[in-house]
Amino acid sequence: SHAASFALLVYASSWIKCNEPAAFLAALLNSQPMGFYSPSQLVQDAKRHGVEVRPVDVMHSAVDCTLEDLPDRPAVRLGLRMIAGLKAASAERIAAERETAPFDSVEELARRAGLEQHEMKLLAAADALASLSGHRRQQVWDAAALHALQRLLREAPVDEDTLELPEAPEGEEIVWDYAATGLTLRRHPLALLRPRLQAKRLLSSKDLQRVPDGREVRACGIVTLRQQPDTANGTIFVSLEDEHGAVQVIVWRHVREAQRAVLLNARLLAVKGRWQREGR
Repeated sequence: SHAASFALLVYASSWIKCNEPAAFLAALLNSQPMGFYSPSQLVQDAKRHGVEVRPVDVMHSAVDCTLEDLPDRPAVRLGLRMIAGLKAASAERIAAERETAPFDSVEELARRAGLEQHEMKLLAAADALASLSGHRRQQVWDAAALHALQRLLREAPVDEDTLELPEAPEGEEIVWDYAATGLTLRRHPLALLRPRLQAKRLLSSKDLQRVPDGREVRACGIVTLRQQPDTANGTIFVSLEDEHGAVQVIVWRHVREAQRAVLLNARLLAVKGRWQREGR
C-alpha cells in the first residue's frame, strides 16, 4: 500500500537483519533516489517514531548519512550527499580534510578542501557551516565574502572584522531547508500554518483519527505523492503530509478533470470529501 509508514519500514527491516530503526533510516537515505518515498517523508515519519536526526554539518558529516552515539541509542547524522548541487568529489575532500584536522573557519575549509565560492554558498544554504559561522544568514554572508585568490595568496590567512547579522525567522529557515536538502529538521511547515488552517476548518491528520466514518471533512497538507495506476480508471491517489502524519486522498475522475491544474501542480493542497475509515 502506498500508505505504508516508517513503522512498516521498521518492521520490514527485520527481514534484512537490521534491528535498529536509525540504521535502517540511514540506509534508506543513502539509497536515494528510490522514486517512491522521498527523504523528507522518511525523515518526518522516522522522527515521529522517536529516531533522532541531526543536520548536515561540515564538522561532523561524512559523505553518506551515518550513525552517531554508538553503541548507545544511535542518532542519524545527515551526510553531505544530501546537499543539492554539491559534487561528490567536493564532499569527499571535505570529509578527508576534516579527518586530517578540524577546520577553524570557513576560509580554512574552502582553502584546504579546494572549494569554489559557489560550493561554499551551497554549504551555507544547507546550514552546513553552522559549527563554523553560526546561523544560516551569517553562513551565507561569510560564504559570499570568499573570493578565489591568486595561487600565490591561497595559503595566506584572511584577517578581517566580522559583520554580525540577525538570525532568520523560523519560516525563512524552513524554506531554505527544503530548497537546499529537500527536507527540514525544524518544525513541519504545517505546524506554522496550523492557526490559519484551523480558522478555515481544515483538520490535521491527528484530528481525523477522532472523526467517525462517513463524515464530510476538510484537510490540508504538503503533496508527497500522486499516483494513477493503470487499473484505476482515471482515479488519482494523493498523499498529503502534515505535522502529525499523512492523509490519503482518493480523487475521482470527474474531480480530476474539473480541477486538473490545481491537482497536478499544487505543493500545498486543501481537500474536502467524505472521510473513510475501518477500525483504527
